[in-house]
Amino acid sequence: MVAILGQYCINVSDLERSVAFWEGVVGIPVVSRTEIEMAREAVIQSPHGGSRMQLAQQLGQTGPIDMGTAIWKLYVNTDDCAALFERAVAAGCEAVTPPARLDRWPVTVAFVKDPDGYLLELIEYHQGTPATVPDPKKLEA
Repeated sequence: MVAILGQYCINVSDLERSVAFWEGVVGIPVVSRTEIEMAREAVIQSPHGGSRMQLAQQLGQTGPIDMGTAIWKLYVNTDDCAALFERAVAAGCEAVTPPARLDRWPVTVAFVKDPDGYLLELIEYHQGTPATVPDPKKLEA
């Protein structure tokens, strides 16, 4: 038996605002859209690989997303942590932790909250990524 984590879904309060953030600020495009009776959805995925993420706006919900305690953070691998942090903050994201190079691992990390309040860890590897993770520094934008 083989199992692969292919896609996960997060609720968003405004699908078009979330698509604009993920496509326009982060640079991860929408690969499909669908509407079902209870939700409008868009799936995003980098053309370079990695998991897909589905953004779902529940049509019966109004107001902010109830974050609960299940999701801690979402990782975004990038070839330029500082630049992505600045773009996200300029787009209205809450700055949580500015870019910092870590002593324990060869990475630079920063944290922002996206338009719905999800904590994003922006991570730039300096000595290559783990074996199964696409390396943004070796890919064309």
